[in-house]
Amino acid sequence: MMNRNGRRQFLANVGSGMLVGTLGTGLAGDLGIRSACAYDGAADDRLTFGELEPLVSLMQETPLDKLQQVLLGKIDSGTDLSTLIAAGSLANARTFGGHDYVGFHTFMALTPALEMAAELPEPRRALPVLKVLYRNTDRIQQFGGSNSEVLRRLDTRKHQGQRPSAEELQAMTRQADVAGAEQMMAALSEESAASVFNRVQHSVQDEADVHRVVLAWRAWACIGVVGESHANTLLRQSVRYCLQDSQRRIRDGKPDPQLWTLLPRLLDQYKLLSQPVGDRRGDDQWIDELAWTIFQSNRVQAADAAAQALVAGYAPDQVGEAMSVAANLLLLHDPGREKDGDGDKVKGSVHGASVGVHASDSANAWRNIARVSNPRNTIASLLVGAYHTAGQSPRVQREPWPLKMDAVDAVDDKQQLLQQAEQAVRNRDQALAGAAVQRFADVGGSPRAISDVLIKFATSEDGALHAEKYYRTATEEFANTRPSLRWRHLVGLARVSASEYGTAAPGYREACELLNVQA
Repeated sequence: MMNRNGRRQFLANVGSGMLVGTLGTGLAGDLGIRSACAYDGAADDRLTFGELEPLVSLMQETPLDKLQQVLLGKIDSGTDLSTLIAAGSLANARTFGGHDYVGFHTFMALTPALEMAAELPEPRRALPVLKVLYRNTDRIQQFGGSNSEVLRRLDTRKHQGQRPSAEELQAMTRQADVAGAEQMMAALSEESAASVFNRVQHSVQDEADVHRVVLAWRAWACIGVVGESHANTLLRQSVRYCLQDSQRRIRDGKPDPQLWTLLPRLLDQYKLLSQPVGDRRGDDQWIDELAWTIFQSNRVQAADAAAQALVAGYAPDQVGEAMSVAANLLLLHDPGREKDGDGDKVKGSVHGASVGVHASDSANAWRNIARVSNPRNTIASLLVGAYHTAGQSPRVQREPWPLKMDAVDAVDDKQQLLQQAEQAVRNRDQALAGAAVQRFADVGGSPRAISDVLIKFATSEDGALHAEKYYRTATEEFANTRPSLRWRHLVGLARVSASEYGTAAPGYREACELLNVQA
């Protein structure tokens, strides 16, 4: 890994011509960026992004201690936040290609940060975006910047003719055939984003892996920001992730994943692809019972239960709702880490890569993929999603983790409960934070009001790479869950907020100072 001084020297020599054009010679000179080409005399296979390329290169090459100042200058000159996120997303995809742990976690935080920005008052709106772009550039430069880019330009001229099927692409990812898979993605470069996305899902469905599915969903969500012309680049991240996963499986001599045989068996056994998708609605009891079935069952049993619900005519979103509630149960039953871990992951904490946060993020991704996919992938995503959510209850306690309801049961004042929730988060008191939110719900409080409290912490805290993504998971699932069950998502968010509090995100305080708002 490059040290700070080495990285600064490196940045002074790469990509400078592009940045000089973007920043102007005066500011570029102040930043120590000389006029030179990052790819002199070679690399005509470099992946570039047309009109966005200057801003993409800026994200890769601006020295970290100058980045937020430069980004605010772009905002002041009329660049909107969505364009900054688009450029940051493409810089991330080009650099990491779905390979680097911190890199792809940062990619998965970019569109949630943009969505969070829309919820904030104008003076603070840029904060979540600046925070995640700071993390993005920092990791890109640690990775080696433009000298270490994983994704290269695909030569579509070599791949004319019949477009590969989803099954053919899946065979390449299963075999860890990088060249073959990349050739197929090149052949699909003129296809619509939806067509490529649906082909890629067959590979995504091959394993129950939180990063595999959330990366696929966030890549799709990001297409709406960067535009369809860059869809192939974003979706290649998922393909490359699947390829790398297969490489590890083959290297380590691991057996083929169970889903390779289970998913086609269930689709065939219940004839799920030969009947119309149902529209039957479940009542509250039905949703709760299916959620508990998924929560308590092993993975094969849960996938079978989802298949039975679908063959009985229940609408996909009903199965998805139950799956989401089951994932939330894992969080509400989680006693927290058994011992201190790395960084701020202390004993009792539930933020970051905890069983409940990972299950919730995964269920949210499977549910969303089911919503935007073709009929085959809608059904398959729910079966795999139920399989993925299940089998984890042995990692948590049988009864819900106790909240401090006695401390709030006599409180009816909504403003007082909001204050209690915020102070409990700042005191890292998960039990009181969750209780205050539950009581706030019981007295008819506004979800917007409590979200306004909790978004502060999703913006300010590091969250072990999960703060932005999980905030959007919880609030999105709240919106898409029936009234009798929805508040549990915000109770979970309060627990996670209290758990993660105390470790401010790098770059956050600097961004507050530049925006002249309170940290």
